Amino acid sequence: MSRIVVVGGGHAAAQLCASLAEAGAGNRVVMVTAEPHVPYQRPPLSKSYLKDAESAPAWLRAQSYYDTHGVTVKLSTTVTAIDRRARELALSDGSRLPYDQLVLATGTRARQLPELDAAKFSNVHTLRTLTDADRLRAQFESAQRVLVVGGGFIGLEIAATAAQSGKSVTVLEAGGRLLGRSVSEPIAQFLYAHHSLRGVQIQLNSRISQVEYEDDRVVSVQIGDQTLAVDLVLVGIGAVPNDDLAQQAGLPCDDGVIVDAQLRTSDPAIWAIGDCVRFPSHSLGCPIRLESVQNANDQARCVAANLLGQEQKYAALPWFWSDQGEVRLQIAGLGQPTYNYEVRGEPTTGKFSVIGFEGDVIKVVESINMPADHMAARKLITAGKPVDRVQAVDAAVPLKSLEGAVAA
Repeated sequence: MSRIVVVGGGHAAAQLCASLAEAGAGNRVVMVTAEPHVPYQRPPLSKSYLKDAESAPAWLRAQSYYDTHGVTVKLSTTVTAIDRRARELALSDGSRLPYDQLVLATGTRARQLPELDAAKFSNVHTLRTLTDADRLRAQFESAQRVLVVGGGFIGLEIAATAAQSGKSVTVLEAGGRLLGRSVSEPIAQFLYAHHSLRGVQIQLNSRISQVEYEDDRVVSVQIGDQTLAVDLVLVGIGAVPNDDLAQQAGLPCDDGVIVDAQLRTSDPAIWAIGDCVRFPSHSLGCPIRLESVQNANDQARCVAANLLGQEQKYAALPWFWSDQGEVRLQIAGLGQPTYNYEVRGEPTTGKFSVIGFEGDVIKVVESINMPADHMAARKLITAGKPVDRVQAVDAAVPLKSLEGAVAA
């Protein structure tokens, strides 16, 4: 019986194990994770888990699930090397683990700011894991002055959570707008106004010039001629793929492990899934790397099918969400600068969408508190057919009614 080893303990690893287990192949699977916990829901870490000191981690599946389905889980274990010739892994406990098929689901690590090193300062944080969240949560309640460095998804989610908790919050963003690589200009403008109205001080085109600290705590930062006192700092400036293990094994990498349309690496016995992967995008026709729960889960299902002999190419439509206080942002598809963007609805109502067109074809829809638009958009984008653009941007016309319609 062939052995499938999964390296990683995030959403992708958990879904792969579950897909194989539900196909009756759980007793062939070994999951190796450096974390001391079975996989858990990561999105709540910046929201409900942070502000509710009594909340418990939301396990994706309990340990008993893996036990029942015969999946072996090795916690607190790091893979130190891949021996591709012998098809063995060297583990941190000194043992070796053979594999017939290997799946890398190693995820990402937080990008660091050298001047605000979380390993050096006790009140500086990044957020990728449950361990990070526990460390942050231990200081969150008592902190009154919160500095968030980075105006991306994690930074804005934590800023919203902190503002809801009555804290003084400042967001520093080096770029000219929020979520510069992730959303359209109208969405960025709306989020800027929304967070500002709730007391979040957002400073664009801003960088820290100096850090003042006492013992192991940052007490203030210098931004131009402004001195900002802080109790807690969250650095959210993006993530770096954990592709070091693959690189050391001689697998091609480029800001992620390079895979083909079936998510297989250059080694036919090694696959890669999730945030650590650069894959050929069915939507854009070029290699990309995505960090999203949907992408992780769908890639895991695709590789599970391939491991079970079903020969699939990965072609799932990307979609995302971000909860920022009272705002739920949902995105279907992938935005591009070449698309023509039009606003559907009125942003001042707090419920609207932005549609990105290529000709008369909808390519991406970003929705604020409009779940019906989001669900319809996923079908319209997948269909890839031209639509009547006037109707598409008319908020009085349900997007769902355009499914199957063709532009005149």
